Amino acid sequence: MSVLRRIWRRARDDRGVSMLEFAGFLPILLLIGMATIQLGLVGYAANQAGSGARAAARVASQDGAGEAAGQAAMSDWLDANVSAPKGGDTTTATVTVQVPLLLPFVGEGWTVTKRATMPNDNDD
Repeated sequence: MSVLRRIWRRARDDRGVSMLEFAGFLPILLLIGMATIQLGLVGYAANQAGSGARAAARVASQDGAGEAAGQAAMSDWLDANVSAPKGGDTTTATVTVQVPLLLPFVGEGWTVTKRATMPNDNDD
């Protein structure tokens, strides 16, 4: 009887089950982590676009090179388009930043656009 009991206990042993559960849950944990990083990249791109727009509008309103100032105010590795045409009384700069994608299956072409308006420096 003791041999049968040992065989029966060994057959019902739960060792290793938690490792299998973790291995099954690991892809979900990785996906959640990567989605969190992607959300951080969207926030970072929006922050950089705002900084670039303010710098471009400030410099362009003082008859400077607004596009260059906007590009210099942002990280070099971001793909950004800066436009700062001078208007009548105000200058409005528009910056569009292409959000870097970490997750390849979420789509393509995420952009963030920010605008900033500054009064022109009229020293006439």
